[in-house]
Amino acid sequence: MIVTLLGGIGLFLLGMTLMTDGLKALAGGALRRVLTRSVRRPISGLLWGAGVTAIVQSSTATTLTTIGFVSAGLLTFPQSVGVILGANLGVSSTGWIVSVLGFKLSIGAAALPVIFGGAMMRLLGRERVGATGLAMAGFGLLFLGIGTLQQGMSGLTEWLRPSDLPGDSLVGRAMLVGIGLIITVVMQSSSAALAMTIVALSSGAVTLNQAAALVIGQNVGSAVSTAIASAGASAPAKRTALAHILFNVVSATAAFVILPLLTGLLNAAAARAGGKPGAVSLAAFHTTYNVLGVLLLFPVLEPFSRLVTRMVPERGPALTRRLDRSVAQAGPVAIEAARRTLMDITAVAVESARALVTGDRPRRHAIEPLNAAERALAETRRFVGRLGAMPQTADERGRHLSTLHAIDHIALLLEACREPAPPAAVKDYPALTEMAAGVAAMLRDAEQWLKEEGTAPVDPLAAASRAIAVRRRAERARTLENTAAGKLDPDRALAEIEALRWLDRLGYHTWRAAHHLHDPPPSEGEDGSDQFRDTLGQAAAAPEAVG
Repeated sequence: MIVTLLGGIGLFLLGMTLMTDGLKALAGGALRRVLTRSVRRPISGLLWGAGVTAIVQSSTATTLTTIGFVSAGLLTFPQSVGVILGANLGVSSTGWIVSVLGFKLSIGAAALPVIFGGAMMRLLGRERVGATGLAMAGFGLLFLGIGTLQQGMSGLTEWLRPSDLPGDSLVGRAMLVGIGLIITVVMQSSSAALAMTIVALSSGAVTLNQAAALVIGQNVGSAVSTAIASAGASAPAKRTALAHILFNVVSATAAFVILPLLTGLLNAAAARAGGKPGAVSLAAFHTTYNVLGVLLLFPVLEPFSRLVTRMVPERGPALTRRLDRSVAQAGPVAIEAARRTLMDITAVAVESARALVTGDRPRRHAIEPLNAAERALAETRRFVGRLGAMPQTADERGRHLSTLHAIDHIALLLEACREPAPPAAVKDYPALTEMAAGVAAMLRDAEQWLKEEGTAPVDPLAAASRAIAVRRRAERARTLENTAAGKLDPDRALAEIEALRWLDRLGYHTWRAAHHLHDPPPSEGEDGSDQFRDTLGQAAAAPEAVG
């Protein structure tokens, strides 16, 4: 009996995990696009959070993904609060699936063929087919687990009766809430805990009042995974986790206070229908409970968000605030976090380069920002380096490759900003003034995009870089001719040529960094330099190596 019960729980947990993983893989980048492009206000976050959770069948998955999105900068904290509320609504669908499909339609008989078909698709199919097979196999295991749970629970009722559990008193309900919390913490799945409670209610092991108290504790217990995921995370991620925890506590408190009223209404509804409270009654309670929490918090969402923000202030280096453990576990989100971090680093480099070209700021004032940018770039390089061992789709590999290209060009841009002589040479030689103005304008455009995140000016930057390369080659030839004719001192000519190369490097690496940082990135393996070489020749393709 106990072995059968534990096996049923294990099958349900495995099925839920596989189904969630399959559905998330099947969604691919759609999940990121939906949450980042469709979530604009709290109401849209609420609706999409509920919808996504109902699809992937895991509020924990939605919550942890949302925490990752907030850490990566894909969502703001106020936007994420709406998604969190929606996730708690969406998870209510699990109760209805278990109570209606698992009990009313007896899908368990068809579970084994579904598992076999899903396993074959997973083994023999590629990305989308394999993901569909994984979801199918998980779906079958889920209902096989429900059937096994029913078998184990039928034996359990022989020695466990409702009278053996805490009664329907204030203290008894509080004890049941604590038991539900512990069950969820141990199982690490509120959905599995809910399924077990529904089976226990249907088999007569618990009453509706006792089951409802257990469900309240199970919902609070689901916040433990969120708290664990936020440990060591960025401030926005911690705020999102805290918002989820507070929502669960507020909802649980409200439901606990009016628990006798809610269960009384459900008992009356069941009696009116000519039956006893069962699986559907508990699913209805679970949904009502979550709706109640949303109704309490949604009208005061803005003050609630401000309160959480004050409770968790921003700490740590600003440039690397998006790189934390909660992000690193999700490949697409981790790559996006790295991309946005690199945009912030590039903004510092471009701003420093423009100030050096125009002479607006003394070099000594750029040292500390450059130091911070180089430290952040080194941390980002290590962060991105860990992603290569994770499974990646073709799109993720393309984004990963573009990120590595960007890191290389940003490092060379920062290196150019460190060079001591060329900026002075630009100011000293009038022939370079026009070229410097063009580079400054190019850097200004790139800086504006990096700070405001509008449409990336990749084509204008490419055209400007090519024009600068052409100008550099022409000016270099003119300088050498004047030197050969005795019109120019050789030392001065060398300083002027070095300044030409320096300006060209600034423009080239700014363009290439922007090319690889804009979204969507270039396709896998595309470096973008072929057209550049065809246009200007091999020498212009690598301006930093031209002598």
